[in-house]
Amino acid sequence: MILEYHRPESLDEAMALLSRKSPITVPLGGGTVLSQAHTDEVAVVDLQALGLNEFKVVGNGYEVGAACTLQALFEQPSIPEKLTTAIQLESTQNIREAATIAGALVTADGRSVFACCMMALDSQLLWLPGEKKISLGDWFSTRATWKEGKLITKLSFAKNAVLDLEVVNRTPDDLPIVCVAVAKWPSGRIRLVLGGWGNQPILVADGEGLSPEDSARAASAAYSEAGDAWADAEYRKEIAGTIASRVIGRLQVQ
Repeated sequence: MILEYHRPESLDEAMALLSRKSPITVPLGGGTVLSQAHTDEVAVVDLQALGLNEFKVVGNGYEVGAACTLQALFEQPSIPEKLTTAIQLESTQNIREAATIAGALVTADGRSVFACCMMALDSQLLWLPGEKKISLGDWFSTRATWKEGKLITKLSFAKNAVLDLEVVNRTPDDLPIVCVAVAKWPSGRIRLVLGGWGNQPILVADGEGLSPEDSARAASAAYSEAGDAWADAEYRKEIAGTIASRVIGRLQVQ
């Protein structure tokens, strides 16, 4: 239940509200999550007036404001084609028009194709206070202890990395049972991430010289116990290894 609504006109004002001890105060981006029924009583801080929706190229990377919508990112012509595919798989256009980048990531679980790709691209979150950076993968590991009084303002990710993606789902409209996202940098660095199961995507490998055979073994091992209501572990293990090998093989010839 929303107790209070605030629309600050500066980051300082927003941070003062978010730092309050009572009532619990949280950021409001597109409202696709907070608009749902909740038993928790919270105050919300609307981010729309803070200029956090910019998209720009900085050197070999992209910087995206936390309040940029999924649809706005989807419509950027310069982002990787596979990232547009991931955004399209994430939700319907109506949801994408409202859902923000930060909101989509902080609420993502392992079945989020978008989060899987952003983790493969080694995305970094910039947050206040202190303008500190944390990798998306590290944030997923610590978000259960994330305290009030912090605000993600920006997301940055690589522009010079090649992104590849494959998903397996029951129907084209379903979230994936297995998702494999791989990013490769000009230096030869490769990040392999699995999605489709669990509370968050899983980083399987990050380094140079990853062969299709090694990636298959690593992906299969990572999903050896990945069973749930949508698929059993043996199926996911086999499919993850097969797809990982195929995607790494494609990237090696590029």
